[in-house]
Amino acid sequence: MMIKRTMSIFGWAGLVLIALGLLFNGSPDIAANTQPPATTEVKIDNFSFTPVTLTVTAGTTVTWTNRDDIPHTVVSTDDPKTFKSKVMDTDENFSFTFTKPGTYAYFCSVHPKMTGTVVVK
Repeated sequence: MMIKRTMSIFGWAGLVLIALGLLFNGSPDIAANTQPPATTEVKIDNFSFTPVTLTVTAGTTVTWTNRDDIPHTVVSTDDPKTFKSKVMDTDENFSFTFTKPGTYAYFCSVHPKMTGTVVVK
């Protein structure tokens, strides 16, 4: 009786080990399914941000690129500032990764009538 019970336990343990081996060897590599972080661009040109309103998912990096011939900034309107760029000359850029959902209004501190919004879902 003891021999049958021992063989039964080893039989079940063997089946569990085989199932686990198949599960881990047969499953796709987690790293292969990982999506790269999302990125998107806002163009600064002709005294405006394009697009004016941008909707992204949390974790997205937004890059503002100054295509104007004069300097601009990108500064959040909240206090304390969520993000604030240095003064960017032509073809310079500034990036910020939005990690939390919300609505983020921003403006150019050099030209305060230039405004934009990033909506993070």
